[in-house]
Amino acid sequence: MSAILSLEVPQDVLESARMSAADLKTELALALYAQQRLSIGKARELAGMSLWKFRQLLASRRIAPHYDEGDLAEDVETLRELGRL
Repeated sequence: MSAILSLEVPQDVLESARMSAADLKTELALALYAQQRLSIGKARELAGMSLWKFRQLLASRRIAPHYDEGDLAEDVETLRELGRL
């Protein structure tokens, strides 16, 4: 089980930004993903979204997915293991 870290953000800061706590978590997840500091799985977990919904949000913000040759090799191997290649 993972430890949970609490971050105190004054309510007036959220109000000034016109954001809820959930909005702030989503924006943090997007920023960390865009900076390649979080994987898509961890970023969507932080945002509290399904993978599909998070991918849609990335697309709407024009944040390119991180997908390299290593990811492709892993996906190909997974497909082979599943008998789909």
